[in-house]
Amino acid sequence: MPIDTSLDFVSINIVVITISDSRTIENDTSGDTLEKRIKDYGHNMLKRIIIPDDVQQIKDTLEAISNEKEVDCIITTGGTGLTGRDTTPEAVKQIASKHIDGFGELFRQISFKKIGTSAIQSRALAALINSTYVFCLPGSTGACKDGWDEILKYQLDIRHKPCNFVEIMPRLNEK
Repeated sequence: MPIDTSLDFVSINIVVITISDSRTIENDTSGDTLEKRIKDYGHNMLKRIIIPDDVQQIKDTLEAISNEKEVDCIITTGGTGLTGRDTTPEAVKQIASKHIDGFGELFRQISFKKIGTSAIQSRALAALINSTYVFCLPGSTGACKDGWDEILKYQLDIRHKPCNFVEIMPRLNEK
């Protein structure tokens, strides 16, 4: 995936949300993984929070953060599986203004190469909520590494060609 080094890197503002009934800041290895990668790549991590697997709280949190003008992107980890408490996709689908279907498809393709048919259990997804990108990754550390290392670090880099999410950010509010 080509990076055009003749262009200047543009840092964006990212919030990480861990969605889990059992994670705390002390044992949130997936949140740790994302935070390290985001900062090491040169982006600004505005905040990192942990909320429970609760549809209304997920919706309220995503809507509130997506309305903060300084936030460009939200990355969630957790709540994308198939158990009864995994409700991240349901919450996002209820409030998304646009769905980015290719993200989940690409994530599962990458996962299939690493974990085989178990990738089918992932409901990773992406959307726009208001004019903020929201990327929802599974709760495993490996999934967060794959999502960042193989998709997000490129799509959140304005130098990535032929296109990326950062270059169209100024146009997300067009009518």
